[in-house]
Amino acid sequence: MAEKTPHQNTTFDSHGTEAHGYLALPPAGRGPGVIVIQEWWGLTDHIRDVADRLAAEGFVALAPDLYGGWITHDGDEAGQMMSRLPAEEGARLLGGAVDHLLSLDETTGDAVGAIGFCMGGGFVLALAAQQGDKVAAAVPFYGVGQAVPDSYTGVTAAIQGHYGELDDFYPADRAREQEEQIRRESGADVVFYYYDAPHAFHNDDNPQGNYRPEAAKLAWERTVAFLRERLG
Repeated sequence: MAEKTPHQNTTFDSHGTEAHGYLALPPAGRGPGVIVIQEWWGLTDHIRDVADRLAAEGFVALAPDLYGGWITHDGDEAGQMMSRLPAEEGARLLGGAVDHLLSLDETTGDAVGAIGFCMGGGFVLALAAQQGDKVAAAVPFYGVGQAVPDSYTGVTAAIQGHYGELDDFYPADRAREQEEQIRRESGADVVFYYYDAPHAFHNDDNPQGNYRPEAAKLAWERTVAFLRERLG
């Protein structure tokens, strides 16, 4: 059953609406900003941990709460919660999160990165298409869901994707087609990596038994290097 997330620790304005999320600061106190976008489970321990890991690498990480404080550990319920989030509403909230992150004294630079998983991976691509030069680096992990764009003409961010060859939710053939579409329509730097792994292979909470440690480690190392290169 759905329950309240314990991980909201920050509040911000998103186009006139009060929004919430989890903010993690690096040891130095300042650094490049990265938006972390949740899976269909909500703002869970795993998403908090991703933000904390990015902070440990020197980034200011903000994970907006797209479900208004709710999380679930049940796959059917997660699918229902995802379906009740309109793509436009999620994109609007995330746009406000980008503006908020850029406004923080702790955030360096004039553009942020974005990383998202599953549903959040789809929203990463939507955010890159929506925000233009405000997003310099976008990292979708096996992005699916309502926010996957039809067009990528607005993308200026460099994109590094991570997809599983054994993914039943978003087959690798579709991911390869998407990779080529983004490259063709945006002209941005686009690299997708493919792993001998199923959907959600990075989630070490392992809610569906899909966690693959070696693939997750390699994808994370590539992600951190990419964000450092693109965000400085």
